[in-house]
Amino acid sequence: MNDFIEDAKAWATMPIPGAQTPREQRKMFDAMSVDQLAETWRALQHVGLRDQTEGTWDATLYFDALPHDQPERALDLALAVLRTEQDMPVLAQLGDKFMGSLVHANAATLIGRIEQEAAENPKLRWLLGSAYWWAPNETLKQRLAAVADIERWRADSDRLKARSEPVNFPSLSPAELAKVWIEQSAKPGKDQDDVWSALRDYESELTEHEPDRMIDMILEVLKIETNPHLIGYLAAGPLENTISFASIDRVEREAAANERFRHLLGGVWYSSMPDELKARLDAIIKDDRW
Repeated sequence: MNDFIEDAKAWATMPIPGAQTPREQRKMFDAMSVDQLAETWRALQHVGLRDQTEGTWDATLYFDALPHDQPERALDLALAVLRTEQDMPVLAQLGDKFMGSLVHANAATLIGRIEQEAAENPKLRWLLGSAYWWAPNETLKQRLAAVADIERWRADSDRLKARSEPVNFPSLSPAELAKVWIEQSAKPGKDQDDVWSALRDYESELTEHEPDRMIDMILEVLKIETNPHLIGYLAAGPLENTISFASIDRVEREAAANERFRHLLGGVWYSSMPDELKARLDAIIKDDRW
């Protein structure tokens, strides 16, 4: 069980596989002062999927790799953000993947400095309440827990997650569900809460048990949404996850009748699907791959 947990931690905190910030952009970020870098990171937290650009993606990749590649600079960045940012949802994003990655990959290197900084920095103690659990061994975990304000982090995190009223997804029509999906999927990470998480869980439930309802929602999204980033996510997320032997007949029918749906299938990655499904998708998509 411990090996499984550690493997899960490593997977969750690893940099985005196969993607790197281009060399020139990486050199630009490396040349920034820590305060400039912190300001860039803070601005990035306000960018949702709809507003993603090549530049924001390059910055996302840089910050994703920073805790692994430059741990001292990553800790400097976290301290600078804690010092200058007042918005709780933005601050909480440090406790998402960034600080967890730093602790998991480099706690052994940074533990002395973290303990020293935390002694005089209540905001860092608060942030460690999110990250101590990611330590790669029990000794480091206990040392971090000793200086972490775990209760305050959990209270603030719970409050942020409960910002929105719950949504009864099964009661929504496909058109209503599509509008909620667009709204939630376009949100920056800082604005995601329990409704966003519940929607992701509901999507998983639909793909397994009600693929027709998921396809109904996808068709409604296509009627009202044109943003290429959201459409790409629709293809690589809900549609890709829904394709199976249970849904392929419906997929073929909709593709024959709906050009936008047929084009959407070009954004699905299906190389790992069974050969029969791949052949049927090949016959639909032909050369219309993205």
